[in-house]
Amino acid sequence: MKIVSPFLKRVVYPALSLAGTFHRTSATGLAVVTYHGVLPEGYKSIDGALDGNLITAEMLHRQLRLLKTHYDLISPDDVLAWHQRHCELPPRAVLLTCDDGLLNCLTDMLPVLQAEKVQCLFFVTGASAGEARTMLWYENLFLLFLRAPSGPFEVSAGKFVVRGELRSGDSRRAIWWDSVKRLSQVDEGSRASFIRAARIQFGLEADRDFEPDNAVSCQRFGLLTCVELRELTSAGMTIGAHTLSHPMLSQQSPESAYAEMFESRVRLESALQRRVWAFAYPFGHPQSVTAQVLAMPQKAGYEIAFLNFGGGLGTHLPPFELPRVHVTAEMKLAEFEAQVSGFYMRLHRRAERPAPSVAITQGSASK
Repeated sequence: MKIVSPFLKRVVYPALSLAGTFHRTSATGLAVVTYHGVLPEGYKSIDGALDGNLITAEMLHRQLRLLKTHYDLISPDDVLAWHQRHCELPPRAVLLTCDDGLLNCLTDMLPVLQAEKVQCLFFVTGASAGEARTMLWYENLFLLFLRAPSGPFEVSAGKFVVRGELRSGDSRRAIWWDSVKRLSQVDEGSRASFIRAARIQFGLEADRDFEPDNAVSCQRFGLLTCVELRELTSAGMTIGAHTLSHPMLSQQSPESAYAEMFESRVRLESALQRRVWAFAYPFGHPQSVTAQVLAMPQKAGYEIAFLNFGGGLGTHLPPFELPRVHVTAEMKLAEFEAQVSGFYMRLHRRAERPAPSVAITQGSASK
């Protein structure tokens, strides 16, 4: 399917979308769409892998207008009521979600949602229950490996050691991805210690990509604070949990993975004084979860949990493995509709092979 994929994206999808085939022949059910934010105005992309999950405000407008015209946009509360068997969903229901809780969700994404009069379920980490602005640890790590000097290196923090040789962009991404999996095995404090040690080792102590006094930098890399979460809820948006610190749960001990889920809900509910009923698995691709992890959200107090792949109308909808359509910067409008309508998944099922994960890979730094 990789050989014909460019042909599908550039020729087949646009032709079918223009002819109205997707929405006329779409399956019924629920399609969940997931974003990771909107590129702030004035931000210059650093790396396609780092920024590939953020879309422009104009593209978000176009996608929402398409959904409003041909599908049935619903609210997070509608999904909860449907899950609790209090109501039925419209035939071609589409729910909007957004992961990670970057500041641009408030500054750049919310104005688009309000202009189009739609609601979104935002999944944020436990850091957003506090008052201090922080950034995602794995994005911080990506920037370090991207800008470190070329050549062999060894970074150690306590018993944790990473060594290798930094050369091309691909080699740096591979080392970064391996480090993400390994650092997910340790606690948040150990990750922070490693990142500090890496800054010193690479001579990048003064190289600050996330600058609290730089508005564009904050919008791109900064996480929402508690006050800003309340602004989102006051605007009619819903907040869900995305763990305390965004580790890859499949790499953690069962006790640590459960604590990440449970404590994030407790912390967010305390900060917002309202129930947090939805959960999204960090990274959300098949390698980031296990059967044991998938059994935890219900015990941790959630009603529904979301993956980050396999979505579209007509898909199976297990309540703690809800699939989603993962939107990326390179996704054109026709491909977006192919996925939402369920055409993409039907095509792969007919080919008798599973659809490839569209969630994070070594070439995609965000979730």
